[in-house]
Amino acid sequence: MYADDLVSVTIVTYNSGRFIKRCLESVLEQSHPHLEVIVVDNASTDGTVDILERFVDSCKIYYNDENIGFAAAQNQAINCSSGKWVLTLNPDVLLLPTFIEALLEAGNIERRIGTVCGKLLTLKPDFDIPDQPRVDSTGIYFTPMLRHLDRGSQEIDNGHYLSFEYVFGATAAAALYRREMIDDITVDGEFFDPDFFVYREDADVAWRAQLLGWRCIYTPRARGYHVRKVLPGNRRALPAVINMHSVKNRFLMRVKNMTPDLYRRNWLSVSLRDLVVVSCCLVREHTSLKAFWYLARNWQRTVAKRRWIMSRKRVSDAYMASWFSSRPASRPAPKPAARSQARLKGARR
Repeated sequence: MYADDLVSVTIVTYNSGRFIKRCLESVLEQSHPHLEVIVVDNASTDGTVDILERFVDSCKIYYNDENIGFAAAQNQAINCSSGKWVLTLNPDVLLLPTFIEALLEAGNIERRIGTVCGKLLTLKPDFDIPDQPRVDSTGIYFTPMLRHLDRGSQEIDNGHYLSFEYVFGATAAAALYRREMIDDITVDGEFFDPDFFVYREDADVAWRAQLLGWRCIYTPRARGYHVRKVLPGNRRALPAVINMHSVKNRFLMRVKNMTPDLYRRNWLSVSLRDLVVVSCCLVREHTSLKAFWYLARNWQRTVAKRRWIMSRKRVSDAYMASWFSSRPASRPAPKPAARSQARLKGARR
């Protein structure tokens, strides 16, 4: 039974002093009893370390001498963990008490479910819940242009997204990964690709997992809140280095994961989007031109990762193509057994 499963919660902090205390408190108040909490701090300078010291008795905390990036630090935390499941969690996320138990309930519906996500709602930067709730994410999807977006992002939460569904992947802000899947899709000892540093690393994992035959399920019973900093419409407000990684990672993800058939089906949409991205870099966002130099310098390593992934592809081209749609793609998923539902309802009382 999933009630006995150990869940490792892995959190990466970097100047997260505004959020980390309430995030950790919400984790430690979870109804699921078997947790280990692992925090890796990427050389914070804003007082995060002082806050983390208050949790040394309930969490395993590791301090890096420099900021090695979200992807590498998450790998570090995962390598230190021992749970059957791993919940990657951003420090700006606040979980309701049954969040982890609801994720486990959904993840145990079938063995090929490797990733589970719940319903995240928006949270103000001061960690206050808005008067009018809006959806942050109910999983991620890809468009034919190879843009990855959050399902339901910024929609008013009017009680929709109430069904169990298979989706393409989960945002790593709060994603539950099965250990068996982590081991299966890890490339050269790395689950998240450290070349991504930050941003899109979760979409890369989702794409790789789908290619290797793993499924992601969305459960409406797991609810939490997230302070979303990166949205499609606020690119100009983001630091230049984040935008550079966004450009770099768009192409890294494609080189690693895109099959010839998928490109053949979507080449026009992909090419038009590429033209927009490259033009913006040349005309306005000159700092992002570094992305292409990085790609050139690391081309051979990226291609080697692609060879490994493609040699283990387990799904058909038609299946993969079905997920790339201008509208969020999802498929019906079975509900948990009645016994699991009763257990979860009891935990909520």
